[in-house]
Amino acid sequence: MYNLIVETNFAAAHNIRGYKGKCERIHGHNWKVQVVLISEKLDNLGMVMDFNDVKEMAHCILERFDHTHLNKLDEFAKENPTTENLATILYNELSKKLPAGITVSKVTAWESENCGASYYKE
Repeated sequence: MYNLIVETNFAAAHNIRGYKGKCERIHGHNWKVQVVLISEKLDNLGMVMDFNDVKEMAHCILERFDHTHLNKLDEFAKENPTTENLATILYNELSKKLPAGITVSKVTAWESENCGASYYKE
């Protein structure tokens, strides 16, 4: 089994509705996002997939979040724009775009250097 790991980032503001503390107020993060893909096979070039193609797919999904107030987006009308929910959205949307034989293993979103959340399915 092969793992392919790609990192990207975006910046956005959010607030956590119903939270009792600082995060209830609007604040921003420079999120780092790590995508891990898995495949049992390599292509004819010896790669799971081109890193640039994976980065572009992730970028296309994340660009609608970049430099926005996440709470104002349709995705977060009912759900809080937490790091966990961001990782889940990227996991699910990226899963739909990948070629056959390649799957998303895990997506981790970091809202700061020391705090992140991952989403994966077993």
